[in-house]
Amino acid sequence: MTKLTYREAVRAALRKALRDDPRVFLMGEDVGGYGGAFAVSHGLLKEFGPERIRDTPLSESAFVGAGIGAALGGMRPIVEIMTVNFSLLAMDQIVNNAAALRHMSGGQFNVPMVVRVATGGGRQMAAQHSHSLEVWYAHIPGIKVLTPATVPDAYGMLLAALQESDPVFIFEHATLYPLEGELDEAAAEQMDISRAAVVRPGSDVTLITYGGTLGKTIQAADQLREMGIQAEVLDLRTLRPLDARTILTSVAKTHRAVIVDEAWRSGSFAAEISARIMEDAFDSLDAPVARVCSAEVPMPYAKHLEAAALPQTDEIVRAAQEMVPHHG
Repeated sequence: MTKLTYREAVRAALRKALRDDPRVFLMGEDVGGYGGAFAVSHGLLKEFGPERIRDTPLSESAFVGAGIGAALGGMRPIVEIMTVNFSLLAMDQIVNNAAALRHMSGGQFNVPMVVRVATGGGRQMAAQHSHSLEVWYAHIPGIKVLTPATVPDAYGMLLAALQESDPVFIFEHATLYPLEGELDEAAAEQMDISRAAVVRPGSDVTLITYGGTLGKTIQAADQLREMGIQAEVLDLRTLRPLDARTILTSVAKTHRAVIVDEAWRSGSFAAEISARIMEDAFDSLDAPVARVCSAEVPMPYAKHLEAAALPQTDEIVRAAQEMVPHHG
């Protein structure tokens, strides 16, 4: 076991991938000399050189397109996009090329590319750097969408993604980079990225979340336990393909569900999960599914307004309390 930060876990996975496979290279804005906008690639340029650690021009469409071309040519590119908001500039390349080429070529071509994207709010970076748009990508057939929330997942999911033959998008919540945790490298390297994780078992209500809100959801479960409510916490880990079976199994046990999602409520991934529960576990429910999401506003800059806009632990606790008998 090694203790390290989420940032260091991603860097360790990048280093292992670069050492183990000469086809792997990292490209993106400021990943080289600057060491990455979040210091994830710090030191890698010196270790691997400019052919393997490539700084790109300020054009997401261009360098995501270059990554697609490199993948078609037999390489294993890891493309870093500085924030999820900037990824929208590459949406044409992602939807019309990366996700579609295998299908449009009748299986003759595939795009084994990994795209790492910093996502989420909570850092006072305002409305052009702070949103959670993972649901837009989870909507697209032809790509996988991973949302590692722990140090082992930050390490293992990146290495697993590089074994895929189709594009994989990894959304790293920017508030998680300093998070500390224990890493068992051997165990993390055997990771199954298709499964959700039951982080905390419980019997009264299922709290379903992913990415940057996992910590708040665990805190809520701790507070609920003190009130006599046993909350089961599910970390989705992967949004596409979604592990619906684990969700439905948990709801069948607890009969209640609260979904915590940092995206806006309208059209959120929380709405998709709610619909799946209604379609396939309606008879198990003892209360309507509840959602705790961000306020429907562009993310504010002011710290107190940003905190008010984001899902918080007390809101999760309140939503669970209201649906459990004798604890409302």
